[in-house]
Amino acid sequence: MSADGLEAVFLAQRDVLLRFLRARGGGEAAEDLLQELWVRIHEAGARGLGGPVAQPLSYLYRMADNLMRDRYRSERQATLRDKSWTEDHSGAMPGVSDAPSGERVLIARERLARAVAAIDALGPRAAAIFRRHRIDGVTQRAIAGEMGVSVSTVESDLRTAYRALADLQEREDEA
Repeated sequence: MSADGLEAVFLAQRDVLLRFLRARGGGEAAEDLLQELWVRIHEAGARGLGGPVAQPLSYLYRMADNLMRDRYRSERQATLRDKSWTEDHSGAMPGVSDAPSGERVLIARERLARAVAAIDALGPRAAAIFRRHRIDGVTQRAIAGEMGVSVSTVESDLRTAYRALADLQEREDEA
């Protein structure tokens, strides 16, 4: 069977091959693998490399299995490469501490204190709403229910808090 015949078998057995790839662990990549299989068959036919194949469906299964193996090896190699790179380029350098310098710690604490003061200056309700939403992760609707205010009030207080923090950031950037 020539490459044209192999293409015909592929088209007739496409769904079967797709199920095979999914069963072999192709998952979401099964469609991509099937497309790659089609491209290889088509290119072989276009280049005149498709010789006779006695068992075309078995041949397609073997090609699909080889593509799965190639994909698995490639992904495993990429994972190992990324892990190696991460291990080589992260963590402490010999003789150098990962901890921030004392100066950076003090600067960060001062900036935090200024941010807390800016939020507290908005009043107890706005400060509480900001903390519940941004720090505790509570939804705006739940905060409104807890505090007995409307969702639009919560949104307004959050906008005010964000504006106060943005103004603080602007002042710090200018300094």
